[in-house]
Amino acid sequence: MQKDVLIGILIPFIGTSLGAAGVFFLKHELRAGVTRALTGFAAGVMVAASVWSLLIPSIEHSKAMGVWSFVPAVVGFFAGILFLLALDNIIPHLHRGSDEAEGMKSNFSKTAMLVLAVTLHNIPEGMAVGVVYAGLMTQNNGITVAGALALSLGIAIQNFPEGAIISMPLKGEGVSKPRAFLYGVLSGAVEPVAAVLTVLAASVIIPILPYLLSFAAGAMIYVVVEELIPEMSKGEHSNSNTLFFAFGFAVMMVLDVALG
Repeated sequence: MQKDVLIGILIPFIGTSLGAAGVFFLKHELRAGVTRALTGFAAGVMVAASVWSLLIPSIEHSKAMGVWSFVPAVVGFFAGILFLLALDNIIPHLHRGSDEAEGMKSNFSKTAMLVLAVTLHNIPEGMAVGVVYAGLMTQNNGITVAGALALSLGIAIQNFPEGAIISMPLKGEGVSKPRAFLYGVLSGAVEPVAAVLTVLAASVIIPILPYLLSFAAGAMIYVVVEELIPEMSKGEHSNSNTLFFAFGFAVMMVLDVALG
């Protein structure tokens, strides 16, 4: 069981690292249209993961509450939204394609704030993986190894283009390939850290698992609406972004249903 948990926690981080390694193999920076399409794909995966892997299980774990089984899902969902909203206003960060920093004022470099933006984005994903694997460790919450693996794989798939999206522009700005790769890897390092901390708190988490599942869902949806959808919609209008969103949603849905 511990081996399954360790592998599941590391899979999303590996996805980010492999994507960041693209800086060594791709000669040119990703085109804006490609970046937007990949962002749409990531948004689709996150929305599907929030629904199938987090919100629906939250409601199912609360069946004993009868008609009130939706309460943990709703309460946790809004708590996750507010948590990310607070972090968004505290942590200095800069979104791709923007010249205006968000969060508290700081003297951080543009590169550092770009990495912090992706790091902020990755926190709820790490929490989601950690919550699911914490539930898996108790073996009595209806969470299966395959279901937890589906979430890890889905997040890893959407992390792959994200790793490239953070490292490739840095190379284009003159940052050396090894350093651009390092920044891409570091942007995803928060995921296993958040997941491990969540798993370590399993004894505390299990009694409120439905709330924490929906909390992670709310945090992920906040990232999608506040960051990913605006980024995928910038520039010239293209239906491909919407199609990639749908494709990402379908991929995550298939993984969760087929493996879960």
